[in-house]
Amino acid sequence: MIAAANVANALEQLWAHRLRSLLTVLGIVIAVTSTITVVGVIQGFTRYVADFLQGLGTNAMWVWPERPAGEAGKRLGRIELDERDIAAIEIGCPAVLRVSALVRPPNLLVQSGRDQATVPIEGVSAPYHAIRNYEVDAGRPFSVVDIEQGHHVCVVGRDVLRKLNLDEGILGESILIAERRFRVIGILGEKGSFLGNSQDDIVLIPYTMALKMYPTVRRRLAVTAQAVAEASVPEARAQIINLLRRRHGLSAYQPNDFRVLTQDEILETFNSLSLVATAVLAGIVGISLLVGGIGIMNVMLVSVTERTREIGLRKAVGARRRDILVQFLTEAISLSALGGSSGIALGYGLCALASLHPKMVDVVVPWWAVALGFGISAGTGVVFGLVPAMKAALLNPIDALRHE
Repeated sequence: MIAAANVANALEQLWAHRLRSLLTVLGIVIAVTSTITVVGVIQGFTRYVADFLQGLGTNAMWVWPERPAGEAGKRLGRIELDERDIAAIEIGCPAVLRVSALVRPPNLLVQSGRDQATVPIEGVSAPYHAIRNYEVDAGRPFSVVDIEQGHHVCVVGRDVLRKLNLDEGILGESILIAERRFRVIGILGEKGSFLGNSQDDIVLIPYTMALKMYPTVRRRLAVTAQAVAEASVPEARAQIINLLRRRHGLSAYQPNDFRVLTQDEILETFNSLSLVATAVLAGIVGISLLVGGIGIMNVMLVSVTERTREIGLRKAVGARRRDILVQFLTEAISLSALGGSSGIALGYGLCALASLHPKMVDVVVPWWAVALGFGISAGTGVVFGLVPAMKAALLNPIDALRHE
């Protein structure tokens, strides 16, 4: 009952000086809005990246030749990774389920009749579809014979069909890729976009055919591999590294002349970016809270001065120091809590508005972000409202009644 009366009295005082109260809590509003918005965007991107990695292929890994930096890298010989290495990985790494060669030439001109478009091309092996979760909606994927014989066949993404004004009737017909005729044997299912880049704007061809078109990359192939299970990814990675180091004749003190990248490493890279964003958030919130807290303290000190006679009168009729302390502390907390609530509402509004953008991820505001925002605002009220409340509580009732 006493607490409800304090809150009602606090709200009455805030309403009596509503413009001053509004200007006072702007710092709190900005801090909480920043917290809700940035946390929501980071959470949305984290979920987005996780979904994208799942779409890349379960337990997928990528291997490519790479000269390491520094003097040790300069002393290495020719940096190579060829078809024999790929075959050795497939046979000699028990934790690896599937392996596919990967050739990525520059984007090439694809034509069908008078329509043409420049499209990313990937030369791959038959297991690539399973590794990358590239399901074929219509037609069929590559067969082992297509790869071994280097057939002029291709599997196209839906965006390529749209660019060339084609439909599924193109199955069994031919298109031109870099002025070479390829028969369309399959159409990929839609995978959507990642950071504005379409995963459906792609044409797959047998890697053996890609090597005929670009023979200079024969000894610098990339590899896509899939571990037998998610828990086996570290083991598969270690097996690939050990096997390639032996095959490339590297001694114990020499660095790898290749790079192995796993989904976890991609996620760790993204998490490091998230930490930077979080640090920026902490700086913004800290400055805003400091400004808002100083504003609350200043306003409450002014309020104590203005209401000195009221404090003296309350003490004269029996109010204890604790009652005065709780009264003014309640006003400070109510002021900051209102600012926090406004910040939460504004943050939700900004997140909902951001989600409407077609190239923006779905922004997710977790419950703990709301609790954190409200807790920050209420805590600021307690910390910065305590000094004015103590000043009011310690006033001498006789001096307070004499105050003009």
